[in-house]
Order: sequence, then structure tokens, then C-alpha cells
Amino acid sequence: MSDAREDAPPSIDPMVDFESAFDDAPFKLSDYRVEDFVTLTLFWALILVVFTQFFSRYVLGSSIGWTEEIARYLLIGVGFLGSVMAARNGSHIMVEFFYHYMPQWQARLLERLVNLVSLVFYIAMAWIAYQLASRTNSLMVSVDLPKSIIYFTVCAAFVLMALRTIQRLYLKYRDRNDVV
Repeated sequence: MSDAREDAPPSIDPMVDFESAFDDAPFKLSDYRVEDFVTLTLFWALILVVFTQFFSRYVLGSSIGWTEEIARYLLIGVGFLGSVMAARNGSHIMVEFFYHYMPQWQARLLERLVNLVSLVFYIAMAWIAYQLASRTNSLMVSVDLPKSIIYFTVCAAFVLMALRTIQRLYLKYRDRNDVV
């Protein structure tokens, strides 16, 4: 007679589970969109600016003034344009715990409600960011560029999030005939 309980899950070697986390699907260029490449470009620009800041401050002993501000703005761009990718894939952070304990019709209804609220939020934030950008007339501190560029970037990201959400929902529900 063994000490293991019959209802206990089978033991799995932790290394097998760890290694399976790194099994990636093969690379396909068709899986990526324009915003992915723009975000990647901004990310690499951020890496170069932060490296320049680090190198000038700790190796040369004199910090370059514009690097800190530009790094901050690039990080904002990467964050918001990265959110467009998450909206396209439906991978924004959400609590899935409750979906598992609801009847299927209720989970579908809640999912549609959450998607609708998210879409309204994206549109509202795009409008607010547009209003803020159109009212901002100041220049960046260290570079003679209008600060409204940042707000227009955020506005464009929210518009793209709304469009990608609509696209994802359309593709998801166009072939479904189920009625909630």
C-alpha cells in the first residue's frame, strides 16, 4: 500500500515543467503588426539612451542632460504602444478566477461586458489625451520639441487600442451564432 492519496495530482518533475515554459512557437513574421515594430524601435531607442546616460555619468563622469528626459518619454511610448499589442491579443491583465466558477452563459455575458467597458475606457482616454495634447503649448525642458508629442502619442495609442479591441471582438464573434 502506498502513502500517496488517490485524489492527489500526479507528481511532475519540476525541471520538465520549467523547461516547457521555454518551448516557443516558431517565429512567424505574419504574427506581428506595425505597432509591434514601432514599439520595438522605441524600446531599442530607450536602451541606447539609457546606456548613453549610464556611460556618460559613470564612465565619463559628466552626465548628458537630455538623456533622462528623453528616456522618460520613450518609456511612456513603449508602455502605451505595448498596451496596443496587449489589446490586440486580448492579454491585458484581468482576473480570470471568477470565470471558472460561473455558469458558461454568465461568463460569456461578463466577458462581453468587460470588453465593452474596456472599449469605452479606451475611447474616453483617447478623447481626454487629445484634449490635453491640443491645449499643451510648452516645450520639453532639455530638447526644443513640443511636449504635446507625448500626449498625441498616448492619444494615438488609445485609439489603436480601441481599434484593435474592435478588430479582435469582430474576429472572435463573427463566426459565433450563440446568443447570450
